[in-house]
Amino acid sequence: MLKLKFSDFSLEAGTDEAGRGCLSGPVVAAAVILPEDFSHELLNDSKQLSEKQRKKLRPYIEENAIAFGVSFIDQTEVDELNVLQASITGMHRAIAKLKTAPEFIVVDGNKFRPYEEIPHETIVKGDGKYMNIAAASVLAKTYRDDYMEKIHEEFPEYNWKKNKGYPTKEHRNAIREFGATQYHRKSFKLLPEQLKLDL
Repeated sequence: MLKLKFSDFSLEAGTDEAGRGCLSGPVVAAAVILPEDFSHELLNDSKQLSEKQRKKLRPYIEENAIAFGVSFIDQTEVDELNVLQASITGMHRAIAKLKTAPEFIVVDGNKFRPYEEIPHETIVKGDGKYMNIAAASVLAKTYRDDYMEKIHEEFPEYNWKKNKGYPTKEHRNAIREFGATQYHRKSFKLLPEQLKLDL
């Protein structure tokens, strides 16, 4: 059973990102402040939910949250910043979009840079422990999936509609056959054989 939040502050924002491990597309981050009486029987870490469940949850979260924000860090910026910094920058930007300023921030994972003067706590697997992080994980994942489905139309041969840019065998085979697009992250090892050194 998820707890509503970590701290005693009433305005606690949960934040999370989606897409860190992908070979293409953006890292998408979200931040959510939930009211004290929030509940939904489906809410859990977005990785534990089906696509259908996440799509059902998103409008409910957006309608019932005190505030939410979503930000996109595109593949070029991911390459410039590195993926960890891109994730943290994305979370900062999502928090900046909250129409109500949080008094406390809980972050999924173990890495974060302080945001303004607001106290924060990092929580490993926080999206499976606290509702506000789980809600942020659902928003980040659904917004990112929607985006990947949109760019799938442009490059259907990579099947991003299904793999969402993750390094599946099918995705890697398409990169091998068709090369990389402008949506691919150039700083990532797109193919395993890039590891082999020609000695």
